[in-house]
Amino acid sequence: MINEALDLPAWRDALQRDRRAQVADFLQPDAARRLQSCLQHEVPWTLALRDGEGSRTIDHATYSAMDDAARAALFAATAASARGLAGEAGYRFAYDSYMMVSAYQQGRDPGLLLHRVLELFNTPQFIAFAQALSGDARIRRVNAQATRYRPGQFLRHHTDIDSREGRLYAYVLNLTPHWEADWGGLLQFVDGTGRVVETFMPHANSLSLFAVPTGHAVSLVAPYAGNDRLAITGWWQL
Repeated sequence: MINEALDLPAWRDALQRDRRAQVADFLQPDAARRLQSCLQHEVPWTLALRDGEGSRTIDHATYSAMDDAARAALFAATAASARGLAGEAGYRFAYDSYMMVSAYQQGRDPGLLLHRVLELFNTPQFIAFAQALSGDARIRRVNAQATRYRPGQFLRHHTDIDSREGRLYAYVLNLTPHWEADWGGLLQFVDGTGRVVETFMPHANSLSLFAVPTGHAVSLVAPYAGNDRLAITGWWQL
């Protein structure tokens, strides 16, 4: 599944130097295409939402029954609830999600390819690969969720820090076949003064990897975006 031609020392040096790296051609091409198809056609998406009332998930049946106008209004209201607020008070998000770990543990959606991906990510072989790529022998497990960002969806600035989960590195396995810069949905890295210091495009079959904590956000997806922004995301953990 993983591209055997990756130059691990070069990517490890970049990650250790900059605390972030975007690994090109991460998967073998056939594997990337199959995962892309799974996310496009097979995942029963829920909506992950955080507004002024807090975080919640809208289940697949309820979410899929909403029409486009209702969804757009919900995304807009979520964004508006952050107006004028900064930091934790203004932390908001709205994006489509499939929580791979909980679905696997609960035995939901048998036969879905994502279950096999989660198993692979937690094999001794993949953990050894993650340790080699990062240069960090502390990595012991991998958390994962599938994500889909559509017009009007976003993820505001945060750092991913969570002392309960032992997060060491965040990753985004990008599976959108084509993306353009002005479509939004960009992974933006933010320093302590609030400046965007680097931006990663969601290039097809790339792995965006960065140390935790790191300030970052996913910019609002534009109404004219020509694709959904598809990815598998999560953390390499203690």
